[in-house]
Amino acid sequence: QVQLVESGGGLVQTGDSLRLSCAASLRTFNTYAMGWFRQAPGKEREFVEGINFSGGFTSYTDSVKGRFTISRDNAKNTVYLQMNSLKPEDTAVYYCAADQDYWKLLRSGYDYWGQGTQVTVSS
Repeated sequence: QVQLVESGGGLVQTGDSLRLSCAASLRTFNTYAMGWFRQAPGKEREFVEGINFSGGFTSYTDSVKGRFTISRDNAKNTVYLQMNSLKPEDTAVYYCAADQDYWKLLRSGYDYWGQGTQVTVSS
């Protein structure tokens, strides 16, 4: 059974940083594109950042440009999301997701996803 387990969320203040981690039990993790999505109360889940299987390509939504960075460690089956200069509008449950098709992942299509970790940014 595939599991994606997110960690690292919490309550922070505006301008603070957090690093989210997602540990995946995927046997062939290094063949999967990975992504971070988020869902705020009353809103639809949205794409945040994605990274291809090797880490050579990344994509992000405009609202996090210059503040968030996705990375992966294939030796540890883990993907990270470094979040700097956090804003109250970043408050959401953050989910990681996996799919072997990078372009499908960027269009919010994925085979596996985690249970999410809450990030709350106070003003």
